[in-house]
Amino acid sequence: MSVKGQHLQDPFLNTLRKERVQVAIYLVNGIKLQGQVESFDQYVVLLKNTITQMVYKHAISTIVPARAVNIPYDDAAE
Repeated sequence: MSVKGQHLQDPFLNTLRKERVQVAIYLVNGIKLQGQVESFDQYVVLLKNTITQMVYKHAISTIVPARAVNIPYDDAAE
C-alpha cells in the first residue's frame, strides 16, 4: 500500500476505534461482518462483537460506520 493510502486509512480506523463506532465490514466475497474496531495494523483489523475476529485488510471491500465520523486530516501529509 502506498504511503498516501496509509494517511487516509489510519486516521479513519483510529477514529472508529477511539469513538467505539459500530461498523459493518463487507468482505470481497460479499460477507458482512459487524462490530467495533478494537485494533488494527498494516495488515489486519481486529473486529470485536461477541468475539474478536482478525480480518485481513486484503479481504475487506468496504467499511461502513453506523454514524457519521469526522476524520482528522493533515494537509501537510500530502
